[in-house]
Amino acid sequence: MPHRYWLVKQEPADYPWERLVADRRTAWTGVRNFLARNHLRAMQAGDAVLYYHSGQAREVVGVARVTRPAFPDPTATEGDWSAVELEAVQPLSQPVPLATIKADPALQELPLIRQSRLSVMPVSAAEFRHLLRLGQTAWPPGNA
Repeated sequence: MPHRYWLVKQEPADYPWERLVADRRTAWTGVRNFLARNHLRAMQAGDAVLYYHSGQAREVVGVARVTRPAFPDPTATEGDWSAVELEAVQPLSQPVPLATIKADPALQELPLIRQSRLSVMPVSAAEFRHLLRLGQTAWPPGNA
């Protein structure tokens, strides 16, 4: 099965990209939206994930990878919620601000614009590559 691409949003005050880098990997828990939960359940090991700082920052700052597909969210006290495990892969050389994303015709269908409240969303391969180009970041890592 080919790898897919995703975007996850996080307030930098709660769990910044730099903390994921320091931790190396983390369980992505606490998602309490049914559509976002379904996206977590669709993630497979090896899928690439854009890391977006929400709140005041509003920018894509790094790329992570799914290392463990969906499992029951250990933080859920009730309901049927899922989590995945992510590992940091690489920071973007240049963060890509939301204003740049909104102004780019190639990104107008991006769920980040169309469903701005969603915390986990799919990204097409073309959108993923385009965002990395905007972030001046080679993919896969190590390719110049």
